Amino acid sequence: MKAINTGDSLQKKNNLTGWAFVLLAVVGIVAFYFYPMIEALLLSFKSGKGANLEFSGLANYKRLLVDTTFRTALSNTFIYLIIQVPLMIVLGLFISVLLNDSTLRFRSFFRTAIFLPCVTSLVAYSVVFKYLFAPDGMVNQALLGLHIIGTPIQWITDPFWAKITIIIAVTWRWTGYNMIFYLSSLQNIDQSIYEAAKIDGANAFTQFFKITVPLLKPIILFTSITSTIGTLQIFDEIMNITKGGPGNATMSISQYIYNLSFKYSPDFGYAATVSYSIVILIIILSIIQFKVAGDNKNG
Repeated sequence: MKAINTGDSLQKKNNLTGWAFVLLAVVGIVAFYFYPMIEALLLSFKSGKGANLEFSGLANYKRLLVDTTFRTALSNTFIYLIIQVPLMIVLGLFISVLLNDSTLRFRSFFRTAIFLPCVTSLVAYSVVFKYLFAPDGMVNQALLGLHIIGTPIQWITDPFWAKITIIIAVTWRWTGYNMIFYLSSLQNIDQSIYEAAKIDGANAFTQFFKITVPLLKPIILFTSITSTIGTLQIFDEIMNITKGGPGNATMSISQYIYNLSFKYSPDFGYAATVSYSIVILIIILSIIQFKVAGDNKNG
């Protein structure tokens, strides 16, 4: 009995020690994540200008359903989502497979060069892209010099090309982020699997779709969800390159939230409501991605 009590005491002591180590992190997460989330939810049920807010029930959510500016921002965000996220995943996979080749020279240089955009300043790289894609910028000069175009493309001021510019900028920055996840996973795959496939006559194309993609499925799911979340929250590139223009042609949901809070007459209650629309979209799209990937307990 004494031995049992000693074991229980030791277990309790270990539990307390473990909680002592994570206590600060738990307090920080609750204080800086969960508490603001709850406050924002409560705020979404209030209306008014500035700090003069009063409880208004579902008025903000009803307003959301008929808000044409929100619909425009939502449409723009989904355009970025359905083009840019698959593009980042496909490019990340392709580049990671190339850079996983042990016969490739200067692999470390290429890995660093492709990942480097992820650690650059969002504002700095956005400003650089704005100048690159200006009417007299380097991109137009190169295209004119190669006789691909006859007149400069209005990358920033044309609604269609402005969206393309944003997609190019975001893809350039974040493809390397996904690549690192795929590359680290590829290096953990036993090479004997590929050797056996070669003996069986499988070419590189077959190996990629029959071995690489299935084995990377959990990582692909993870990067697709994180990329989706990041795209739904896209703000810096749009704010610094196009400012949401021309008109509202490139405005995202996050920029609309910023405008509601700081650019227009401050309407924090409605801004919180629009913020929670992103939360709802993230939950819905994440569930869809899990279902499509077949990631369930029985699978």
